[in-house]
Amino acid sequence: MIRPHLVVGPVAGVGVGLVWLLSVAASAAGQPPRSSDRVDVARLIVDARVLNEDGEPMLGLELSDFQVRVGGQPARVESVQWIGGEAGTDVPILASSLGGVPERTARGRLVVFVVQKSLDRDRLVGLLRLLQNTGRLFSALTPTDRVAVLSFDSHLKIWLDFTDDLERAQRVLADEVMFREPAALEPGNGVSLTPKLSRASAGETYTIEDALRVLGDALEPLPGSKSVVLLGHGFGELTVTLGVLGGRPTRRYGEARDALYGARAAVFSLDVTDVDYHTFEHGLETVSAETGGLFVRTRNRVIGAIEEVAHALVGHYVLFTELPDLDAGTHRIEVELTRTEGSVFARTIYDH
Repeated sequence: MIRPHLVVGPVAGVGVGLVWLLSVAASAAGQPPRSSDRVDVARLIVDARVLNEDGEPMLGLELSDFQVRVGGQPARVESVQWIGGEAGTDVPILASSLGGVPERTARGRLVVFVVQKSLDRDRLVGLLRLLQNTGRLFSALTPTDRVAVLSFDSHLKIWLDFTDDLERAQRVLADEVMFREPAALEPGNGVSLTPKLSRASAGETYTIEDALRVLGDALEPLPGSKSVVLLGHGFGELTVTLGVLGGRPTRRYGEARDALYGARAAVFSLDVTDVDYHTFEHGLETVSAETGGLFVRTRNRVIGAIEEVAHALVGHYVLFTELPDLDAGTHRIEVELTRTEGSVFARTIYDH
């Protein structure tokens, strides 16, 4: 008697991939298979945030509103789901133990606030101004969402593990992070950073890139997509070309980006530096663009910058797409709207 067996395994992609492997094998012990048929159908999950020309979230988009290309080839969009607080559904997709099979959960979204601290005057003034107004960032969240708070100066510090006590999280962010030391760490109830991120491991991070890498590693096992709100002044290494200062990513940045990719974590960067332009802002721009987040400067427009990020945090679309036949390597992901005008923010790279 010959029986089919279904094996499900993960594929590296924008968050979660699926591969269905169908094989036919002989049931008699010790006998080689008589025949073998293999059908691989890869799927890609793309998290897309869509804002209109006024920077407000666009709700109610459907399957036919999106077009996805991977490596320049069309990737057929099979389903679209809204995950957010204002569209009547708050049911994120997450990975089950069966290698990426979609499931549903009634819990809300996961948001991590990371404060990059500095005593440099041009950075400190802007950061204090921003922290005084962070309550506005919570306007996009719902009682089912959970928030964690971290900071980085000489190393990463964990102030608050995931909690649905949004008032407490807002108080820690606005009043405690800059002037106090973290209290004893209380692991989150259910979803938590602590299985892969402890005070000891956080203390071994020496750059903001290291901090983002270990944060991505800690977020990777947790369900669904995540939002990382980075209140900072940037990163990278200085370059000098023909006497002109510039900047470029470090090797550590690549490791951080890959960890954030694996976690389906989009970074929303609020640049606190109180100048019109500076070299290290390119680090914030790059990590936001590549992970599907948003970069905004806060100089002279702190309220407007906060509202841009708050609008982006309202929710996002999960696009379940069929992967085209691709060669091994790195491929660009492009997500566009087909029937309306708007800005789409989604991860830009797929590593096949």
